Amino acid sequence: MTSSPAVSSPAPPADSPADPPVSAPATSTGTGSAAGTPAGADARRRPLVLRNRAFGAVWLGQILTQAAVRMFQVGVAWWIVAHAVPEAPGLASGLFLAACTLPAVALAPAVAATIARFAHRSVLRTAAALAGAAAGALALWAHGGGLPLTGVYGAALALATCQAFFDPCLTTSVPELVDDADIETATGFELSTQSLAGLAGALLGALTVDRTGVAGLAAGCAAAYLGAAVLVASARFRTAAPADADGTDGPAGPPPRRPLLRILAELPSVRRILICFTAANLFTAAVFVVIPLYTRSVLFGGGGTVALLEAALGTGALVGAFTGTRVPGRPTVAGAWCLGLMALALALPGLFAQRPVVAGCLAVAGWCAGAVSVRFVALFQRMVPTADKPGFFAVMQAVLGASLPVASLVFGSAGDFLSPQTLCLVQGIGLLPAACALALLGSRTPGPTVAEPAGGER
Repeated sequence: MTSSPAVSSPAPPADSPADPPVSAPATSTGTGSAAGTPAGADARRRPLVLRNRAFGAVWLGQILTQAAVRMFQVGVAWWIVAHAVPEAPGLASGLFLAACTLPAVALAPAVAATIARFAHRSVLRTAAALAGAAAGALALWAHGGGLPLTGVYGAALALATCQAFFDPCLTTSVPELVDDADIETATGFELSTQSLAGLAGALLGALTVDRTGVAGLAAGCAAAYLGAAVLVASARFRTAAPADADGTDGPAGPPPRRPLLRILAELPSVRRILICFTAANLFTAAVFVVIPLYTRSVLFGGGGTVALLEAALGTGALVGAFTGTRVPGRPTVAGAWCLGLMALALALPGLFAQRPVVAGCLAVAGWCAGAVSVRFVALFQRMVPTADKPGFFAVMQAVLGASLPVASLVFGSAGDFLSPQTLCLVQGIGLLPAACALALLGSRTPGPTVAEPAGGER
């Protein structure tokens, strides 16, 4: 699972300070924006991003930040393989991608504490603005010449750190932007945004590097991040009145925050699912290392070929985000089938090296990832208690992300000794145990409308 679940609670967590309350007009039908919108069925039929200005602005900001970080990752990974490191490009690109994923794991406690303590709009705005400043500094450095590889690694760490705060904070903020009736719609937009942004960033990353170098790539990322900061700053977030926090009158103090590991300990079904996906990510995340190596060594292509393959992966994920709810069966069973299909799709390029075959397989793999994300987002929305959601999103990001640096380093290093076709076969074979384990969890996982009792299974 490559995306973060969104919250389904009707109000933000009680321990999350927020910007001044914004009351929607009595005629509003769940817009969650400061400006009223037409009431009735006609208003409800309008797309959420059009009838809810606050959510629309934040959604556009999410597109910009995630497109920027994806463009940076794809572009720099291709720059390392094709231009910067002629010797041992696999290890160098693996180190870079590890730097892009490490902050989400290492900073999980700090992320949870920050989201719980500070106004969510302030966290989102600050993270986007700092990322824009870091990308702008890298652009100036690269334009001046003499940019060392360590400087690019440092910028990757800075951007990944900002994104580690932005993504779970945005997920937690959904109830402050939309009404309860729009939670699932907002979740669909959020998941499709990740795929849409990944597609746009993948298309632009390698092509931008081939034409303008790292300086142009970083300048584009800086503009996207700063634009996102402006959009978030323009949005107005709602907050629950103090009396609503615990159902009583008068001010209520924030509930004590629980240790992050205890949250997972009291959600055994969720914990088992996350373990399965962490194991799966050891092999799925390697695709971002394999694509540039495969392009250079097998397809003998350039930035346009990288863009094509990344676009196929992103397009599949986008379609999966919109169609995942139509996959029949319990989430664990459907997820197991999707992982099995993804294993086949990732392995086939190891046997057939034709460009259309590789692009088609990546599109199928992307669809599986998008469909799995939608099914398990809906499941987690209802299984995780409201009070635990800020901490859960941070620890979920850390648990799922823990395998990404390892995958980047292992497959990157192996890419200097093994052919990309062999790495593709390893990816497919490695996914099969995770698919089987997820299928075995089917009978032990509550239905999506059942909240798991605190303290684990009874």
